Amino acid sequence: MMLLLIHAVATLLMTGVVLFVAVVHYPMFARVDAASFPAYSREHASRTTIVVAPLMLTEALTGVLLLVPSWSALPPDATRALWIGAALLVVVWGITFGINVPQHARLANGFDARTHRRLVASHWVRTAAWCARAGVVIAALAISRG
Repeated sequence: MMLLLIHAVATLLMTGVVLFVAVVHYPMFARVDAASFPAYSREHASRTTIVVAPLMLTEALTGVLLLVPSWSALPPDATRALWIGAALLVVVWGITFGINVPQHARLANGFDARTHRRLVASHWVRTAAWCARAGVVIAALAISRG
């Protein structure tokens, strides 16, 4: 149960972070002046990594361990929910490293409206997946508490 709780905390914290980024942070990229944008973008990436890397790694590691029967003795319905969450986690990581990281690399060279629009759009898909993960992990916790 402790592993599930750690997983839930990491998932819920990441859900809050991605919602904040989607609603507040990414839309404001377009308001940074062109001369300052490359430095701003690089600093954004380094500061964000400090926050999200430990949470994402914790979420992924605990998510995998929860699917190994010898590491968790969860009820079958909770395990099924966590498999759905794992599929969503694959989506999240795929978007993060397959789409968002390359977009950030392009923006580090200077603001580009098209890249920014793509970043915002792909981030909303990632945000939706994390919100769904939050629901899944809450369901798994509820099922496990019986």
